[in-house]
Amino acid sequence: MTNVFVDEALRAEEHPGIVFRPGPTGRRAGLAGGPDVWEVIDTLHATRSDEPELAEDALVGATAEALGLARRTVWVAVRYYAAYRDEVDERIAANREAADEAEAAWLAERELLQPRSRAS
Repeated sequence: MTNVFVDEALRAEEHPGIVFRPGPTGRRAGLAGGPDVWEVIDTLHATRSDEPELAEDALVGATAEALGLARRTVWVAVRYYAAYRDEVDERIAANREAADEAEAAWLAERELLQPRSRAS
């Protein structure tokens, strides 16, 4: 565990504004006083997908607006992502998988609980 904390401290030093927080899926990078880095980057990717013509600054601005963050805060997440892309991409993929599983479970529950018509 000591190695984890040392690594996180070095990363936080390298990327001011980044903090590490625990959670049900393990420790993850987040913005001080804001969302997790993966959430910002996932939103940035979605914005890029919706509006592929956006220039760099406009993309960051649109992402900031969508999340209610300052542009400089989004830049902190972008810089962290550039340095630790695989880690953030894994977190995004894990979140999408968990969301898909939750939706499938919800749909199965709805189907089970649907009223059925009686045959006369």
